[in-house]
Amino acid sequence: MGSTFEKLSSNKVKLSFVVDKDVFAAALKKAYTKTAGRFNIPGFRRGKAPMHVIEMHYGPSVFFEEAFDEVFPTVYSEAIREHNVEPVDRPEELDVTQIEKGKDLIFSCEVFVRPEVTLGNYKELEAEKTVVEVTDDDVAAEIERTRERNARFIEVTDRAAKLDDQVNIDYAGFDGDNQFEGGTSKGFDLTLGSGMFIPGFEEQLVGASVGADVDVNVSFPEEYHEKSLAGKPVVFHVHVNSIREKEVPALDDEFAKDMSFDTLDEYKADVKAKLVKQAEDRAETAFENEVVEKAVETCEMDIPAAMVEEAIDNMMRDMELRLAYQGMKLDDYFKYTGQSREEVREMYREQASDRVKTQLALEAIRDAEGIAADDSEVDAEIAKLADSRKKSVEEIKATFQAGDMEYFKQVATMNKVVAFLKSCAK
Repeated sequence: MGSTFEKLSSNKVKLSFVVDKDVFAAALKKAYTKTAGRFNIPGFRRGKAPMHVIEMHYGPSVFFEEAFDEVFPTVYSEAIREHNVEPVDRPEELDVTQIEKGKDLIFSCEVFVRPEVTLGNYKELEAEKTVVEVTDDDVAAEIERTRERNARFIEVTDRAAKLDDQVNIDYAGFDGDNQFEGGTSKGFDLTLGSGMFIPGFEEQLVGASVGADVDVNVSFPEEYHEKSLAGKPVVFHVHVNSIREKEVPALDDEFAKDMSFDTLDEYKADVKAKLVKQAEDRAETAFENEVVEKAVETCEMDIPAAMVEEAIDNMMRDMELRLAYQGMKLDDYFKYTGQSREEVREMYREQASDRVKTQLALEAIRDAEGIAADDSEVDAEIAKLADSRKKSVEEIKATFQAGDMEYFKQVATMNKVVAFLKSCAK
């Protein structure tokens, strides 16, 4: 029993097999044992007819398919190990050239494998790196956003509602005389001018007083997800329960103390330092992405379709997990957005292809440069996860399952490859 290997292209190989006649004969006997009960032979109880009798009634090849299925997984796995082949899809183009009792089984198959990557000049890349500058206006804008987040609402009764007020309302939506589903609520807090409701709704409540009943006439957008309402004019009967005015805290030392600083100047300095760090991180990420993208562009590879499909599968699983975390099922997402699973997969295709190219290119550079992460670098990656979960590295390692440590080793190694590319870039 043996196999031979033939390279057909940069991403496909042909494996040819010769299975010893005795091995095939043993597989035929196993096939007979497993399937004898399927045959009804006159004069014999079901499953009790001898092998040669069944072959006389149904032909000499009656057990060939089952025997082949018995042999194939073993010889295929052995060939993969022997020839150091890394398949990325199921075998195809199966060609059986000899299958007879008393003779060797001879066949071949073709299989897509991880493609060879031809590296370009990845050590002399040029990439743009932004020089970070944070102005006083940037600091002021960030502080203003914080003041807005810390604003409180005070109830008012001596005037009508205006933009930026928060009104508490009851409302019911009608399409003609019919109250439509999903258009009714009681005690809803709405900030006028927030754009939370469909265009025209909030503006028609400006000028309304507490206790007022207002008929709000609007039309749903043409692209509205509920097709029965898309583009339709409707009326909402709205009752104003209360009006609250937004009060933004004064910008002074007292506000700084609320932010855990002694003075306003200390608070401003801290805001600036954080903005500088964020800007530097963004610049570094942009630089890193450009370096990696240009490194990938220098490489040549022929990616099998199966690798892209697998990447899309992973992206779909990630999407499903994110939605589940938000309490939504994937099928419900398709329903609400009007998209199909096939459309979303197609939407991911280009991104998936880029991911595969990037992974293969970085791995090829890793191998060419002999880059590997040491234990301290692996622990540093694990420490990031531990820090996010408020645990020690040892506690996180104690929860590891098979393959988890290898995953972190790969992450640390790929980060080291990226760091290498950045160090070479101009």
